[in-house]
Amino acid sequence: MNAICPGWVLTPLVQKQVDARAAADGVDNEEAKRRLLMEKQPSLQFTTPEQLGELAVFLCSDAASNVRGQSWALDGGWTAQ
Repeated sequence: MNAICPGWVLTPLVQKQVDARAAADGVDNEEAKRRLLMEKQPSLQFTTPEQLGELAVFLCSDAASNVRGQSWALDGGWTAQ
């Protein structure tokens, strides 16, 4: 069994956090996103659902048929800090 470990993904729940941060800090939405990402995700990019899906497809493919027991960090460098 393998695990996909995403970093920040811009879901509705995360967007609420961004909106709350923008209101609390008195900044626009883009700056609030940047500040959120800066805390944990050095790439300063959200992981996308498409990226997660593509990794899942790879893990289900013949190319990954001998991959076992791995945690795949798809987190823009979060775990590498």
